[in-house]
Amino acid sequence: LRWTVKDAQGRTRAVVNFEMPVEEWWSDLQPAPAETIDLRLYPDGKKEVALSAYDMFSPARHDAYALAFVTKDGRADRATCAFAAKPNECFCGTGERFAKMDLYGRTVQLYNQDGQGVNNRRTYKNIPFYLSSEGYGMFLHTTYFAKISMADHSTRSAQVMVEEPVIDTFIIGGDTPERILYHYRQLTGFPSMPPTWSFGTWMSRMTYFSADEVQEICDRMRAEGYPCDVIHLDTGWFKTDWLCEWKFNLERFPDPKGFIQGLKKQGYRVSLWQLPYIAYDAAQYQEAAENSYISKSESKIQGASNFSVNDYAGTIDFTYDKATEWYKGLLKELLDMGVTCIKTDFGEDIHMDATYHDADPKALRNIYSLYYQKAAYEITKEVCGEGIVWARSAWAGCQRYPLHWGGDSASTWDGLAGSLKGGLHFGLSGFAFWSHDVPGFHSVPNFMNTRLSEDVYVRWTQFGVFSSHLRYHGSFKREPCLYPTIAPIVKDWLNLRYRLMPYILQEAEKTTRSGYPMLRAMYLMHPDDLVCRHIDDQYYFGDDFLVAPVMNSQGVRSVYLPEGKWVNFFTKETFEGPCWLKDIQVPLEEMPVYVRQGASIPMYPQAVACTDEMDMSKAINVVF
Repeated sequence: LRWTVKDAQGRTRAVVNFEMPVEEWWSDLQPAPAETIDLRLYPDGKKEVALSAYDMFSPARHDAYALAFVTKDGRADRATCAFAAKPNECFCGTGERFAKMDLYGRTVQLYNQDGQGVNNRRTYKNIPFYLSSEGYGMFLHTTYFAKISMADHSTRSAQVMVEEPVIDTFIIGGDTPERILYHYRQLTGFPSMPPTWSFGTWMSRMTYFSADEVQEICDRMRAEGYPCDVIHLDTGWFKTDWLCEWKFNLERFPDPKGFIQGLKKQGYRVSLWQLPYIAYDAAQYQEAAENSYISKSESKIQGASNFSVNDYAGTIDFTYDKATEWYKGLLKELLDMGVTCIKTDFGEDIHMDATYHDADPKALRNIYSLYYQKAAYEITKEVCGEGIVWARSAWAGCQRYPLHWGGDSASTWDGLAGSLKGGLHFGLSGFAFWSHDVPGFHSVPNFMNTRLSEDVYVRWTQFGVFSSHLRYHGSFKREPCLYPTIAPIVKDWLNLRYRLMPYILQEAEKTTRSGYPMLRAMYLMHPDDLVCRHIDDQYYFGDDFLVAPVMNSQGVRSVYLPEGKWVNFFTKETFEGPCWLKDIQVPLEEMPVYVRQGASIPMYPQAVACTDEMDMSKAINVVF
């Protein structure tokens, strides 16, 4: 039996062959093989994507089932499917994956959890989507725990397993990876444009403890000429550090509204940290528990991180509309004071043994971040007129509520490398805007107190300047004025960031109506260049910049230039690709940055203290 499915234009979209078991076989030592299915899909009417079904020989069982389910206690419990994979096929995406660009030979778990850094298999942001070099994307429409094996369990299959009885997948076609990502965004949502000021410098540390301390930092940044738009208050603005109650400590912040408005007059926006868990000691606990605004559980979460000693009674239940409105009310009081961004930290973990208003915890865990960030984004946009969050966790659809950062990286070279890998895979998973803690979050070996290496500080700053968003943050002091030896270098790079602001805004706007992210993997721009399929330490920044961060103390790296003519952004030296520039010696104040020859880059002609001082009509186009 053969079925052919065609669309309204007459294009073949699927071919199904049902083959019945043969009645005679050469040996009676084994039973007759089961019925198999031969299904070939044509998501764009051209490219074939075949389900993988081979035989029932025991060693091949890993890739023998094109579609199947697993029973438990007599009922369907898990579902699987498998797509045929080729020996030279490449895979990428699946979220903020801290791994090499080509995921061939890897199995990933789609289960949000604290990534505990950027150099392991755990990740804060799992996205049930991958891109294949064979010209298709696969979106697994689920919120449950799932696994994707990309030619790992079987080198001839890309296998998907989900812990629910039904498997729901979208096979997405397109002539280029960008078009596939565009179609994926048509399904799950396009990113919105963040506010202009958000593209400026953010300054933060863990943590500022008083209005006087913050004011001193802000005044010094302005006096010494460091451009900056945002000051972020992390865990220390509450009555007790880490005890999130959405209220300022009035002893250390005696006039919060006046303090915030004063900073606004200096050109600073204020961002505040918080988290979605209610502690037993929090002022809101009784109200939240009595009104079922938090999950109901017999157990408790011992702290939300390694820094907190709070016992958390429950997770805010965003499946309950009244709880969502209650949470928005907590944020509204802060936004009405003049706060312009809420850091929606955590969200990867929820009480798994608890009761929620309208969701099974197994179905809620991964998508919890979407509910959480949506609520914070919506109330911010309602009060401030512009929507934004600063989020750590994510699932499919969270790209609608920018922006996200890469979690708790170590202030080391491997922390820098891991961050970039995660950001590139994240961009190949449908997200446009992404950032990272400059120059890494925590110190090594002493988590809180080891002074970081100054060359790491500079190199990470350079990477940050050519990132979607630039935020300094970490467990130790991060303000450049406190590093006098390298301060002039850092100041030059921050001023360059603001000179590039017209280009950054132009490219950011493009990402909201295309399939492109701000940071683009080389593969995304050159899918037919086999070298680019494996590069994960350089990238495109928008359409025209090729950026290669330096990731070692020796200041040496090689750069691959793809086809075309390229101009060194700083020296104006010209190169013709494809070619390798081997073992370039890069002084600390420089970074390899190249521009497409002929590109016209809009730039701002003068130094400013913040984006409020910019008149974009003054931008000039510089042709390379």
